[in-house]
Amino acid sequence: MTAIRATNLTKRYGQTTAVAGLSFDVAPGRVTGFLGPNGAGKSTTMRMILGLDHPTDGAVTVHGVPYAKLKHPLRRIGALLDAKAVHGGRSARNHLLAIAQSNGIPASRVAECLELVGLTGVARRRVGGFSLGMSQRLGIAAALLGDPEILLFDEPVNGLDPDGILWIRTLMRKLAAEGRTVFVSSHLMSEMAQTADHLIVIGRGTLIADTSVEEFIGRSSQGYVKVRSPYLAEVAALLPHAERHHDHLRVAGTSPLEIGTLAAQRGLALEELTFVQPTLEAAYMELTKDSLEYTS
Repeated sequence: MTAIRATNLTKRYGQTTAVAGLSFDVAPGRVTGFLGPNGAGKSTTMRMILGLDHPTDGAVTVHGVPYAKLKHPLRRIGALLDAKAVHGGRSARNHLLAIAQSNGIPASRVAECLELVGLTGVARRRVGGFSLGMSQRLGIAAALLGDPEILLFDEPVNGLDPDGILWIRTLMRKLAAEGRTVFVSSHLMSEMAQTADHLIVIGRGTLIADTSVEEFIGRSSQGYVKVRSPYLAEVAALLPHAERHHDHLRVAGTSPLEIGTLAAQRGLALEELTFVQPTLEAAYMELTKDSLEYTS
């Protein structure tokens, strides 16, 4: 089953192409990370999913129909795109109450969502005085207000302290475990490595990868075998691609079994033979290096 489907999605602003022929599916029951460098087209794509921008070509649907044709859209899809896009003079409670009333959502749901995001104690404070972290929590409460099947979060951990980051990570995993669709963009690779099940990666408006986190990392050439031995120089002589790092070797392109066999054939004892998996950040940097808008 597909919750969100983009088909040949294209968006041009004059002579600038923000999104170019982008196609992907987002499935329920998992957290899908939406990654890409600045200027890759992530925010534009999310806005098109929500009907805030209209595609120049192609289409994007939510449960098979464009967002504009959804009945009771906030009950189908909730989103956090800009946490500060609120009326600063309203209280947190009144902000959510206005959204609820305009969408036929029971007022009782407001208190439930405020408690869920930890804002019950500041429900009557004006949101104009909220910190970025508190604004993020309020934006998440608004996204959850209709108890939707699909959640879109754009950089949801911005401004959150470590406890807040753990909280939103746990919340997203819980929502996915309930069978909901969670589609989240983030620049924090370490957070995506702990949160996402699947990745959609774009660069310059085009698709780079649509795969599981494990497969994405596995595509990286950054992995290497760490070798420690009292005969380090002799072992290094057997491995033309070995790099010396103080008390160990780093060997790319050769398996631990091959290295161990070569060392055993020559009677060279090994103290460590470990394959070091590349991180999500390393894999991401490698696979998007040609898609950066700006380079230093």
